[in-house]
Amino acid sequence: MRTDDFWAVISRATAERPASPAEVARRAVADLATRDPDEIVAWGRHLDKVMAASGTQDLWAAAYLINGGVGEDGFDSFRGWLIAHGREAVARSVKAPDSLADVAVIKAAADTGAVFEAEEVLSIAAEAYAEATGSPLPEGDRPVIRPDVAELWDFDNEEEMHRRLPKLSALFLAEPA
Repeated sequence: MRTDDFWAVISRATAERPASPAEVARRAVADLATRDPDEIVAWGRHLDKVMAASGTQDLWAAAYLINGGVGEDGFDSFRGWLIAHGREAVARSVKAPDSLADVAVIKAAADTGAVFEAEEVLSIAAEAYAEATGSPLPEGDRPVIRPDVAELWDFDNEEEMHRRLPKLSALFLAEPA
C-alpha cells in the first residue's frame, strides 16, 4: 500500500465534514473492512509509520499544552485526532507544532478547556481486520512511535515552552515574567 492510498482512506472518511474523529474512524473501518486482509494489514503498517513520523518532542509538548498535560497514551490519542483531520493537518503539525495555535478549535480550547483525542482512529486497522476476518490483526514489528519519556525536555518548564512554542504558550500559559 502506498502512502497516498493510506491517506485516501482518511480522505474518503472525512469527505462529508464536519465529522467527528469517531465518525471518521467508523467510516474508515467500513471502507477497509471490504478489502483484502493483507491490504488492511498494510494500512495498519502505514498508520504506524505516520505515528512514528509524528512522534516528535515538540509535537508532544504542543499536545501537552493544548490538552492540559498528556502522557504516552494521551499523546497517541492526540495524534489520532490529528490524523482524523487529514494529511495536511498532520504534516503541518509535525513540521511546525506551534502552527496549531492558528487552528480555530484549538484557539477556543484556551478558553473552553476542550481536549483533543481520538483513540478510535488508532484502532481502525484492528477493527477493520476483525470485521473482515473474524480474527485479531496479526502483530508485526512496530516502529518506535514516540520518544522515550525519560529523554523528553521538561514540558513543565514554562520558559522553554515559550521559547519552543511561543504562539501556543501565549494561548495556554501566563506570559513569562
